[in-house]
Parts: sequence; structure tokens; C-alpha cells
Amino acid sequence: MADTEISVQDKIKEITSLRAAPFSKEGMMLMTRAYLFALNAHKNHTRYSGEPYMVHLHETAKNLAKLGMGSHTIAAGLLHDVIEDTGIDQKIIQAEFGNEILGLIEGVTKLGTLKYRGLKRHTESLRKLFIAMSKDLRVLIIKLADRLHNMQTLMHVPLHKQKRIAEETLEIFAPLAYRLGMRSLNRELEDLAFPYVYPKEHAEIKKMLKQKSKETGVHLEKNLRSLQKALAKENVRNTHISFRIKGLYSTYKKWLRKNKDINQIYDISAIRIVVPSIHDCYHVLGIIHGLWRPMPGRIKDYIAFPKPNGYQSIHTTIFTGDGSIIEVQIRTEDMERDAEFGIASHLIYKEGRPADETSNFVRLMQLLSYRTWFSGEKSDSQSGATPHAPDASTPLWVQQLAESQAEITEPQEFLENLRADFFQHRVFVFTPMGDVVDLPVDSSPIDFAYAIHSDIGNHISGAKVNGKLVSLDTKLHNGDVVEIQTKQSSKPSSKWLEFCKTGVAKRKIQASLQPQDQNHSA
Repeated sequence: MADTEISVQDKIKEITSLRAAPFSKEGMMLMTRAYLFALNAHKNHTRYSGEPYMVHLHETAKNLAKLGMGSHTIAAGLLHDVIEDTGIDQKIIQAEFGNEILGLIEGVTKLGTLKYRGLKRHTESLRKLFIAMSKDLRVLIIKLADRLHNMQTLMHVPLHKQKRIAEETLEIFAPLAYRLGMRSLNRELEDLAFPYVYPKEHAEIKKMLKQKSKETGVHLEKNLRSLQKALAKENVRNTHISFRIKGLYSTYKKWLRKNKDINQIYDISAIRIVVPSIHDCYHVLGIIHGLWRPMPGRIKDYIAFPKPNGYQSIHTTIFTGDGSIIEVQIRTEDMERDAEFGIASHLIYKEGRPADETSNFVRLMQLLSYRTWFSGEKSDSQSGATPHAPDASTPLWVQQLAESQAEITEPQEFLENLRADFFQHRVFVFTPMGDVVDLPVDSSPIDFAYAIHSDIGNHISGAKVNGKLVSLDTKLHNGDVVEIQTKQSSKPSSKWLEFCKTGVAKRKIQASLQPQDQNHSA
């Protein structure tokens, strides 16, 4: 047993070394106990690859540590299959590890009780996922860390299961990681799933990018040296400059949007500049525009106007003068961390967070909850108690996802609304107060109004986009400022259903039309 404990200590050190912040002595002891418990519980279990099952749990824990998660979450990650696979009673887990870890394990276990076989079971599993994540987002983080290792070892899974698992990853788990701001995890899940779901397209994009990288590599090196000289001349210190290569699947999606013209994608390779402060971000932007000519319409200030998933950075696309076009991204160290790990980098504060660390956590929650305001009015999901008692720190859109999808009974409608409302390509539009609302592409002012509040949607009398009156079937674009005009006498019409993109708007309109139909029939 002593030799086993020494071996486990080494394994725990390997896991904890992957997180930037150190763990407390108590946290280390907790993870060690969880490792030993899992090792004993799964001693007779193996995976498709023939490896001991503990290898998967160890890799899941490593993924959680890379995301910056705390000791309770990592312990739960090590134990997440104990109840389902070994039959160990919940009371034993509770006695050994407490209610918090038991709650996380039960949350993950419930997600695994229904396998993804058939449309009805598939949608029921997703409902459980959304309800579980609305209660505690760490359940989803554990599920994502588990899914990442499953995707890394998908080649060992029987062929008839591979595509189904990859499609589920591409359609559900990767987009959820993106919506939570976990860009590194989103990118890896997408690129792991891509060749299984679209093998021909994967090979085509890979070939195009190989050729493109040869063309841009020389230009990047040359322009990087020019940039470093310009920053040194302006006395800009403590910067970190690197290359960023766009993910394969992300490139594929953009390639489709650009009518399959690879030359219209300017951010395949980008220069990323990380600086100490926000002031430095704008200073560096000025230096870059003094050095090279910016491309009109390609300067994006996500610091002043963050994306709804919390992403902050300045993007500018420049003509370098040697025939190449390059995107440059400028951000602070905090923005870089948030861009890669998103909400995961802040959820550690749930596990006994100190008071002086709360401000960062609250800031990110605010960035992730941009649908809460319109003239000081609460959103629908804030106007009453939710049936699932979500955690107070859960982003509003997660609560809305759990609540709105629970209202839909037909499996096909559930999936269609899910893809339309949350996982399609998005546009970011603004209220007159400058708040951000994210909507699916081709959304109308009606979708915008219902995203704010059902009362506003139900009483639309007109809309202005960028200060001009527009028809209600107008398609909104990135950066549009939308103002909704209302009258108490205005009511939805069946025609509005043709103008809507989101399932939320369609459901609210249909619910409003039903009493009208009943009155007519009477």
C-alpha cells in the first residue's frame, strides 16, 4: 500500500503542476484521497484501448487542472464515474468527501444515465445537461474535461460509435465551451471531432492551410521584426508577441461563410500581442496603424464592447505593404487568460473564494450575462423564481437555456430551437444604451425585442436600426444599434413568425396568438 501511495503522490504532482496557482495542503490531501478511492473502485475496469480505466480519470483530472479548476472539482473529476460504474453508494461518497463533491458527482452521473441513442433519448440527455449546468457550472466543466479525453482516444472506440460521438461533440459540447468563453477547449474539441464528421472537408481544409501557411510564414516573420522594432522605439515594454494559428474547423466554418474562398479569410494566421494594461492596448494599436495601413471595417474593439461570452481584445487587420494582409490581436494578460479559459478560470472562487478575489468573478459574470437589461426592466427569467434553483453565479443565458428548452416537448423541435437559439453563427447588436445582445445570423428586430423581454416583443409598433426606421423583417448585422418602439395596443400577428429566427420569439408569438384564435372561434 505504501508503494501505491508514493505512486499516487507522483500522479497528483503531475496533475497539480498543470495549474498556475498552487493548491493548499488540504486541497492536495483531498485530491490524493480521491485518487486512491478511484484507483481502488476501478481496479478491474479497462477501456476500449485496453488501458486501465484509471488512465481516463487521470487525464480528466489533468484537463481540469489545465483549466485552472480547484481541488474539489478535480476530486469530483477523479470520482465522476464511481457511482455509475462501480455501484458504490452515495452515502459512502458523502461520508468520505462531503456534500459538495457528492453533488458534483451526482450531476455528472445523471448526465450519463441516458445514452445518446435515438432522437428522444438524445434530447432528454441534453435537457438534463442544461438543468445540471444551471445549478452548478462545474458539472459541465467536468463533463467537458471528460469529453476532451474521450475525443483524444476516439480512434479506439468501435467505428459505428465514432461519428455519433464526434457529431455530438461538434454540435453541443464545443459550442457550449465557446459560449462559456473557454476558447482553447472549444478549439481542441472542434478539431478533434472534425475529421470524424467531415473527413473529406477536413482533408481539403488541411491541404489548403498547409499551402497558405507556407505563403504567410515568411511575411509573418518579417513583419514581426518590424513590429518589435516599432514597439521598442516607442518604449513599450513587458510585451509578449506570438503567432496564433486558426483552428481547422473554425477555418472550415469561415470558409463556408466566405463562399469557399480561402483568400477572403484574413485571420488564418495572426499576430497576438499581450501587454500589461488596457492603456497599452490602445497605445500599441496606434503604433501599428502608424506602421501599416489598416483595412477599413476590420478594426474591432472588443475591449470597449466585449462579446457576450466575455471575450475582450482589440483586432485590426493591416496591409503590410509586401502583398500580405495580417490580423493583429492586442489584449492584456487577464484578457488572454479569460480568452483561453473563460469562466473556468474564475470558477475556482466558488471553492472558498477570498473576498478580495470576488471582483474578478463578478466582472466575468456580468460579461456573461448581457441579456438582463432594457430600460431597467428585468428579463423574463429574472421576474420569478426558477424551477431548478440555479446557482447565483450562473450566467443568465445558461438559466434561460435550461428553462426555455424545458418548455419544448417535441424532440425535433427541441434540437432545431437549440441549434437556432444558441449554437449558430452569431451577430452582436447593441441597445441604445450600448449593451450587447447576441442573436443568430439573420435575426430581425422582433428577435431582438423578445431577447430583451416578452412584453417588449408582444407590443412592438416599430423599430429603428442605426437611427433609421426599418421594417420588422429587416435582417440585423454586427454592430447595429437597435431601438424598439412599443405601443400597448400593438399585438403580434401570424406574419411575424415568418420574420423570426429564434425559437424563443416564435414560442412567445404563438403563445400570444392562441388567445386571439380562441376569441375568433368563439
